[in-house]
Amino acid sequence: MSSSTTVFGDALVPDPRQPAAWIDESVTPVPKNMYGVTKSAAEDLCQLAHRNHGLASVVLRVARFFPERDDRPDAHEGRSDANVKADEYASRRVALEDAVEAHLLAASAAERIGFGRYIVSATTPFLPRDLGQLRTDAAGVFARRIPGVAEVWARRGWRFPNRVDRVYDNSAARADLGWNPRYDLAAIAQLVDDENTVQTPLARLVGSKEYLYSSYHLGTFTP
Repeated sequence: MSSSTTVFGDALVPDPRQPAAWIDESVTPVPKNMYGVTKSAAEDLCQLAHRNHGLASVVLRVARFFPERDDRPDAHEGRSDANVKADEYASRRVALEDAVEAHLLAASAAERIGFGRYIVSATTPFLPRDLGQLRTDAAGVFARRIPGVAEVWARRGWRFPNRVDRVYDNSAARADLGWNPRYDLAAIAQLVDDENTVQTPLARLVGSKEYLYSSYHLGTFTP
């Protein structure tokens, strides 16, 4: 089942005085909107079908992968949309190619696993001990953990975020599914440097499915 990291809801943003949240499968979701509630309910139905009927089911909580513009452009400290999307590969985004591969591997592993929930996001360069500084000086953590990316960003006039609220940990999906995502932040930086785009080949092929004049994300669907 294709679920979403949206199910975590309010668990994704700790109190401003707290470190960034390390999000793995042990975190209890606290959905904050109808989308998160319905995804969470669908996950539970999969678990129920496995419990009562033996239906093998693997739930993938997929991070951001869409190429569409962010619906909160004012929340990113003046960084460009491409800059923001690239930065997100460090903590909360996944390439479409890698998301597809995770689904194929999950389908193959379902009988062996029985039932499981997994986070599908790019492999983070961060460690749990970085969480405190990520909330107060994220740019410093980026520069320390991935200096090669910092050099690419400097040449483009891009910036790292000042703060990061959450970090997705994909280690369970890598261990249980044999998943090896190709696109982390370093790979995206290489793509930006070589091809002048943050979009991976499959993302370019699929393109945007955005309703250009929709306010759906605000709760009103007006195509």
